[in-house]
Amino acid sequence: MNRVLVVDDEQTLAQNLQAYLQAQGLDVHVAHDGAEGIELAQRQAPDVIVLDYRLPDMEGFQVLETVRRNRQCHFVLITAHPTAEVRERAAELGVTHVLFKPFPLAELARAVFDLMGIERQRRATDNPAEGFVERRQSRNQTFPLQLYDGSWVLAERRRNGAKPPGPDDDQLLTGE
Repeated sequence: MNRVLVVDDEQTLAQNLQAYLQAQGLDVHVAHDGAEGIELAQRQAPDVIVLDYRLPDMEGFQVLETVRRNRQCHFVLITAHPTAEVRERAAELGVTHVLFKPFPLAELARAVFDLMGIERQRRATDNPAEGFVERRQSRNQTFPLQLYDGSWVLAERRRNGAKPPGPDDDQLLTGE
C-alpha cells in the first residue's frame, strides 16, 4: 500500500517530510522517538522506514534491529552525523540509502520510491538542471521547509529575508 514511517525527533522536520511524501502519493506516519517508532512499525507494517540515527531514547540502529526481528521492510537512514562508523554500520545492517542532513526532499523521495520499486512520476516543475534542491515555481506550491545556505529554514523566514540562525556555541561543544 506504499506505506512509509518517518522516525525523527525533530518535529518540524518530521512533519515536513510527512507532508512532502504524502504529496508524492504515499501513506506516511510519524514517530518522534525509537519506542514509538517500533510500536508504529508493528501496527502499521510500513514498506519503508525513514529513520534518524540519533533519537532521544535510543540509537536508530536499535530501532532497525528490533523492527527486523518481526518484520521485513526497507530503511532509509537520515543523519546529521556522517561519520565513517555510521556509514559502515549502516552497510553491515543492509541499509543501502543513507542521507546526510540537510538533504534535498526530492532525494528522499527518490530513495523511498527506489526501495519500493516504484517509478517516481516527474512533475512539470521538476528540472534536473537545477540539481536536487527542491524549487517551487508558484507561491501556492511553497513547502514550509527549504534548503538555504546548507541549512533547513522555514520558507516564511526566507521570504521575509531573514538569515538562518548562527551556530549555538553550546551545541558545537557537545555535538548534540
